[in-house]
Amino acid sequence: MKQQKQNSKGEFLFGKKNYIIMLIGIAFIILGFALMAGGGSDDPEVFNEAIYNFRRIRLAPTLVLIGLAIEIYAIMAKSKK
Repeated sequence: MKQQKQNSKGEFLFGKKNYIIMLIGIAFIILGFALMAGGGSDDPEVFNEAIYNFRRIRLAPTLVLIGLAIEIYAIMAKSKK
């Protein structure tokens, strides 16, 4: 009975460290998607080479994958209580 009252007082599921790591992972994912955006041409007859540059092909997907790995680590890491 006493333990139920302790858990119902609004404790967080993760520790502060876990939430900070999650925010870092989200920042990586947002940055990766921002780097992927834009650069295309509205005219279907015009080929735009910028769509195949290093930023969109290598850097942006790598940042998104790193962000996902950080998120998984943040969820799996045990919080200290």
